[in-house]
Amino acid sequence: MGWTCAVLVLLLATLGRPARAEGDAQPPTTSAAGASTSASGTAAPPAFHLEVHAPEPLRDTLLRHLELQQYRGLQDLDRDELDRLLVSAQDNARNLLATQGYFAAEVKISVQEPAASPTAGGPPASDAPVAQHTPWEVLIEVTPGEPVRVSAFQLQLSGDVAHNPELEAVQRSLTETWGLRPGSIFTQAGWDSAKTEALRRLTATRYPTGHLVDSQARIDPDTQQAELSLTLDSGPDFRFGEVLVEGTQHHSAELVRRLAQIPTGSTYTQADLLKAQQRVADSGYFDSVFMSLDTSGDPQAAPVRVQVREAKLHKLVLGVGASTDSGGRLSAEFTQRKLPWLDWKALSKLSLDRDTKTLSSELTSQPDKDNWRWVTSGQLQRQTGSTAPVNSLTLRTGRAKTDEHYDRNFYLQYDHTLTQSSPAESASSVSANYAWTQRNFNNIPFPTRGYGLAVEVGPGLTLGSQRSPFLRSRARVLGFIPFNESAYPSAAQAPRLAWRAEGGAVGARSSVVLPSTQLFLTGGDTTVRGYGYREIGVVQADGSLEPGRYLAVGSLEWQKPIVRNGRATEFESTVFIDAGAVANEASKLRAKVGVGVGARWRSPVGPLEVDLAWGAATRRLRLHLAVGFTF
Repeated sequence: MGWTCAVLVLLLATLGRPARAEGDAQPPTTSAAGASTSASGTAAPPAFHLEVHAPEPLRDTLLRHLELQQYRGLQDLDRDELDRLLVSAQDNARNLLATQGYFAAEVKISVQEPAASPTAGGPPASDAPVAQHTPWEVLIEVTPGEPVRVSAFQLQLSGDVAHNPELEAVQRSLTETWGLRPGSIFTQAGWDSAKTEALRRLTATRYPTGHLVDSQARIDPDTQQAELSLTLDSGPDFRFGEVLVEGTQHHSAELVRRLAQIPTGSTYTQADLLKAQQRVADSGYFDSVFMSLDTSGDPQAAPVRVQVREAKLHKLVLGVGASTDSGGRLSAEFTQRKLPWLDWKALSKLSLDRDTKTLSSELTSQPDKDNWRWVTSGQLQRQTGSTAPVNSLTLRTGRAKTDEHYDRNFYLQYDHTLTQSSPAESASSVSANYAWTQRNFNNIPFPTRGYGLAVEVGPGLTLGSQRSPFLRSRARVLGFIPFNESAYPSAAQAPRLAWRAEGGAVGARSSVVLPSTQLFLTGGDTTVRGYGYREIGVVQADGSLEPGRYLAVGSLEWQKPIVRNGRATEFESTVFIDAGAVANEASKLRAKVGVGVGARWRSPVGPLEVDLAWGAATRRLRLHLAVGFTF
């Protein structure tokens, strides 16, 4: 009889409770404020409010990761169930605090009973649903105590690296770069990160199959000390083998090998593999490139597998732009990546702006085994603006080689110019030239330290009725010097000095008439700010402007990253001074100075520069805009 009554009571209680549809077993959705949303869409109060008293980093960790948080939206949570959850919450909180290095933290949890709502008619029973009453107030108080600190670290290496004569150097390098140095606070995230970084450094050079064998963190909560040990197996020593190419259709696999420049038999490094991949991707022949080392075979001749997707053979790009130097601009570029009957690439351009109209075409051969290419180009141009209108023709042929840090170029060049002055003046020349560029920047296109140096030299001969030799030379340098990096949380926040200098000279008899394309003008966004494009030259008696035989340009710019909330943003402020001069005699160089302020933005397409400069000679302000970094 007693069992029958119990079953009837249980059945009535079940029938009296609102039914849930299948799939409603999960807690109701909870808003950012902790209130749940009922089926009708109205916001219901949370089962309890949670407050954590702890130092700020620990408080954030508990509020973000405590499992107790997921039960705030339960509308049928009674006090007994809450008490059971709080017991688990205390253990959960201690475990979370341990991951932050606090293994002896004290956690105290208290609950304030909810007051009855106006419609409840009196104090609630202990098992009454909270949905009808004010939520409980749950308070978690944390006394973290002293954190556990790393007292010792031991690294052991096995595998082929143990027979490497440079074993001690490898072990010393891994130990010096270890993320949890003795004295630092032990955290689970820091422990995991340090192990991952140590393995990454080992596998980046020679040992791509290296792996973690054992790791131990022995924690003593009484002394707040942690002894760490790590054992890594390097696996075998790998060397680059043959390059296997997949995905080529119109281009040969040999082209990919020449672009990649992977020396067969050399020691494997991840950096070399990534650089090779980047060289192939930057060539313009392929839309995508993926390289990987095949570690399944002989480690001393591991194949490099290259998967490519070729770019379309023909591409047309139409552009509209503007600059403070030359106003609005229209452009069209047509690329043909494989000419009929030739493996050469052709790039043809048409550009029209306020002062310059240019039509050009360049033919480039595929690289040979030493990465040298043949380059042939021609350009027709008309320039107006600060000088008399000049029509020019330039033809060039030669050999070029581009590496990661160096560019080299040998070429013959023919120049012809027609200056539409009164009277009109034409000049022609042929020259043999050598150009050399070195780039040692830490980050392109956003350098913060390093330098670049470029030198050009070319003996030539004027053509026509007056044939006379000449020598043209030009050099430029750009450098970045960071200041007091150790005083900032990160190097990205440190200010720096950017400096540049440029000089050029044409040696010839004073009576020799040279093509204006062999002479110099300066001024504008990337040279001397505060002046217009090519606005600095040799002023004639009638006030007109002509290019000169000597050039000198210099600039100093103080760049200061803008920091917000302790982190460097994508913006910088600058203060600068530029100076430049052009003359027909070195003794007559007189600098024109521009000073100003500016802002920089690290945009997705490169640095965007906005400068406001005062030209001391013209006594007026000028706005300058430039995008991108090239050297």
